[in-house]
Amino acid sequence: MTDQTAGETTAATVPSGPKQRAFAEFWHYYSMNTGAVIGLVVFTLLVLVALFAPLVAPHLPDEQFRDSLLTPPAWQEGGKSMFILGTDAVGRDILSRLIFGARYSLFIGLIVVVFALSSGIVLGVLAGYFRGWVDALIMRVMDIILAFPSLLLALVLVAILGPGLFNAMLAIALVLQPHFARLTRAAVMAEKNREYVVSAKVAGASHLRMMLVTILPNCVAPLIVQATMSFSNAILEAAALGFLGMGAQPPTPEWGTMLASAREFILRAPWVVTFPGLAILITVLAINLIGDGLRDALDPKLKRS
Repeated sequence: MTDQTAGETTAATVPSGPKQRAFAEFWHYYSMNTGAVIGLVVFTLLVLVALFAPLVAPHLPDEQFRDSLLTPPAWQEGGKSMFILGTDAVGRDILSRLIFGARYSLFIGLIVVVFALSSGIVLGVLAGYFRGWVDALIMRVMDIILAFPSLLLALVLVAILGPGLFNAMLAIALVLQPHFARLTRAAVMAEKNREYVVSAKVAGASHLRMMLVTILPNCVAPLIVQATMSFSNAILEAAALGFLGMGAQPPTPEWGTMLASAREFILRAPWVVTFPGLAILITVLAINLIGDGLRDALDPKLKRS
């Protein structure tokens, strides 16, 4: 009776379905990377702060306190407890603007990655599956885009489209798209001649079904890792465009725009520049750590024994 109970207990601790076992294996390899776990925790906290910004932020992002211009952080001489990270040149609370700015940064990263990923997958699948002139045409266009420095090309596109948050996101997505297209093409070419694809072709599967149902699901792992890295790149480039005045426009509490409006006070009030820069640094570092963990967990060649 005791052995039977022990056996039932052991069986209960093992994930029952294939999806549960796959997730358990994924989490096992992911959790072995301490940096990736820390990055996931930091990023989760950032997402929660962005979602509940009106509840977390002590003030509205555009609320001005005219009697507290360039107030230092609360722990410095002259600081006030109601402004933990101080205020900017027009008396707005920096902490509140950083919290609301997290919404813009995460939104920019999400929209850019979704657009670049979806369009890159379509182009990559078409190039890798049909090959020939279709492959040559798509890849040469991607090579032309990659020949330009990403930030410079984004600046040119925004200059043509006009300054603004939407145009900046569109420009960044176009710049990041070739990475997804090339990665998808390589994965499709590697999978195209495998036995299960040949079997589906012999069974009479259409080209559309072959591309989207048979081949594409087996190319997802490297695309997830690339999407994570592109998420951080999108945040960085959006901040750079905002800093140059070509992205989000004041008084939007976007981190790059906050840096741009505060650069003239870098010597007199360094906290106005320091905290938005730290927010960008921590966010990008956390996302890159998550990407490293996903690479280790999803790539069979990198899994630790």
